[in-house]
Amino acid sequence: MMPLQRVAIVTGAGGGLGGAFATALARDGIAVLANNRHRSTGPASAECLAEQLRAEGLTAVADRHAVDADGAAQAITGAALAAFGRLDILVLNAGISGMPGKVGPEPVKDLAQVLAVNFVANAALVSAALPHLHASPSPRIVFVSSTAGLHGLRGRAAYAASKGALNAYALTLADEQRRAGIRVNIVMPYAETRMTQDAPAGALAAFAPQKVAPLVSWLASEACTETGEIWVAGGGRWRRAYMVETRGGLSLDASGRAAIADREGARSYPDGAAAFADMLADAEVPTATGGFAR
Repeated sequence: MMPLQRVAIVTGAGGGLGGAFATALARDGIAVLANNRHRSTGPASAECLAEQLRAEGLTAVADRHAVDADGAAQAITGAALAAFGRLDILVLNAGISGMPGKVGPEPVKDLAQVLAVNFVANAALVSAALPHLHASPSPRIVFVSSTAGLHGLRGRAAYAASKGALNAYALTLADEQRRAGIRVNIVMPYAETRMTQDAPAGALAAFAPQKVAPLVSWLASEACTETGEIWVAGGGRWRRAYMVETRGGLSLDASGRAAIADREGARSYPDGAAAFADMLADAEVPTATGGFAR
């Protein structure tokens, strides 16, 4: 008896990274719902992609919802279930960069919109999909984020903030769903897309979106058992990113600050509670004689 075909939703799959991810998954034998906002002019990009995949003999359907529209999370999830009867994989790729501009006395005009698309819509899709992912024998969630959410990005505070929020949400979700078997990971791609169109001419020639797709395929696969990891990809190279805390110290004078900044022995933690517990373990407790004891 042939195994049932796994099913993936890929958002922002009209082209660029999302199109590359949807294509790679479909070629891996996965049934794909390609989602992309349709602005009512010209052919729908998600429909075009789905048609191309079907022409290859692959299994794909399209969805035109804007991910931040009212009820979109339920509608997108429902469309996948209606087409294929199950759901195994979420690739949350849809996003916007927002308007460029430094933080100043005036509020960032599109902060709410950027957060709505890049963060809130992803959280809504996760909530809508979770009951169906729990029914899957090999559920996977891949968040497409950005190193801007780790390091900040000059002139793009709204974008960086949305990706930082997404990272924290994804890592929390990975920890919460570990026992349920849902593997949750983060991909931070460097690729030539509309969002990188301001890069110097020719600088991104080696950074085709297709070069990130193998990582997403692996993270979505049944073979992947990793969870709660941050991967950086671009130009055929792969990196891992970590948040760490140094071992610290007890003095804020010049030499003390240098010791505190020393990354030798720096640690990462599964969550904030574990980091706090480690700080508690290192804390010095005052004694009755006025000294300190560990």
